[in-house]
Amino acid sequence: MKKIYYSILSIIMTLIIMTVAVPSWAATSSDLEKKQEELEKEKEKLESEKSELQSEKNSSQNALKEANSNISEISESQNEVAAEIDEAEAVITDLLTSINLIEADISNKKEEIEKTQEEYDIAKENEETLYGEMCERIKFMYEKGELSYAMILMQAQSINDVLNKATYVEKLYEYDREQLYEYVSAKNEAEAYGEQLEEEKSELETSQYELEEEQAYMEEVLAGYEAQYDNFSVQLTKAKQDAAVYTAQLQKQTAELKKLQASIDAKQKEVDEAAKAVSDAKAAEAASAAAAKEASENKNKESTSSSNNDTDTSDNNNSSSSAAKTISAPGSATGSNIASYACQFVGNPYVAGGTSLTNGCDCSGFVMSVYKAFGISVPRTSYAQAAYGKEVSYANAQPGDVIYYGGHVGIYIGNGQIVHASTAKTGIKYSSATYRTIITVRRFI
Repeated sequence: MKKIYYSILSIIMTLIIMTVAVPSWAATSSDLEKKQEELEKEKEKLESEKSELQSEKNSSQNALKEANSNISEISESQNEVAAEIDEAEAVITDLLTSINLIEADISNKKEEIEKTQEEYDIAKENEETLYGEMCERIKFMYEKGELSYAMILMQAQSINDVLNKATYVEKLYEYDREQLYEYVSAKNEAEAYGEQLEEEKSELETSQYELEEEQAYMEEVLAGYEAQYDNFSVQLTKAKQDAAVYTAQLQKQTAELKKLQASIDAKQKEVDEAAKAVSDAKAAEAASAAAAKEASENKNKESTSSSNNDTDTSDNNNSSSSAAKTISAPGSATGSNIASYACQFVGNPYVAGGTSLTNGCDCSGFVMSVYKAFGISVPRTSYAQAAYGKEVSYANAQPGDVIYYGGHVGIYIGNGQIVHASTAKTGIKYSSATYRTIITVRRFI
């Protein structure tokens, strides 16, 4: 009985549990499904957001890469521009330095011309004064009827009168001779100053031509840089300041070089004089020995005279043969050969814009044509030649090197000398290497 009771009780409890539990279980499942759906939707939304964020991230990364690339390119571009600006500044500084030096040379040359003009005017006035005095003297002699010294003597009345007139004629002749000597000296001095004045004016004209060429090139360069760089005016101001400093430095250095070269030339003169003294002493000793030998051997004068005539004839032949000017072949492209070849054209004309070594050339045309003869191509203009080849110091300059003075160039031939197409007045000639301020020395071989 008890068993049945427990069984029934167990069944009732199970039914009660089932009755109470079923509704609760059904509500939870629905909620869970809804919750699941909501979660799935939230998940999808989050995944969508994630996708969008990832996309944005990818875009940001790409943008960052592009930005970094742009920064790199901009940085490289800035470096290139900075390098170009530095180069532009250097070019402008060089040109301004060159122009400053040419202007300084022109100013100095004008002062020299003024001084030479004053000296010429004084010499010319002295010449004209002496000429006038000579004319007065001739007029006086004509009015007195004393047209010749012989006529004065012929007018003598006695021996004493002849002696007196002879003394008078001698004094008169001495006076006239001194007057003539003074006049000739004054005339030669005036002509020398006149020649110097013409040369200086020609140099001034050439320097002005070179200045115009340099300024025209400068304007061309400036126009290009102005269109290219925004801060060009700042760079130009700095370049002008640098150019002023460099100009002063170069002028000081050239003055020191000129002083040093003068000392070297003076010392060389002493050496030459000592060598000549030695040579003269040896010649005198040889002549004395020859005379003693001649006396002891009792040689006749006719034989000696014949020997001397033969020697003289040989010397004359050598002189006449050396007087004939011929242009030798260039030879191999060495500095000494280039210098020697260039020297053969000394005396030929200067022609602005010309390139002919025989018919006329300007300074850069001369350099270009000399090097062309050796198969070496160099730029046409002086400012282009100033940047061509390799720079060397003046102390290490060798024959064949090209010296640039600012608008002007010459070929160094050694011993402190250059050969160059100078001016329309002087043509191709030799000059001291330090006759103007040296800007740079270039070696083309």
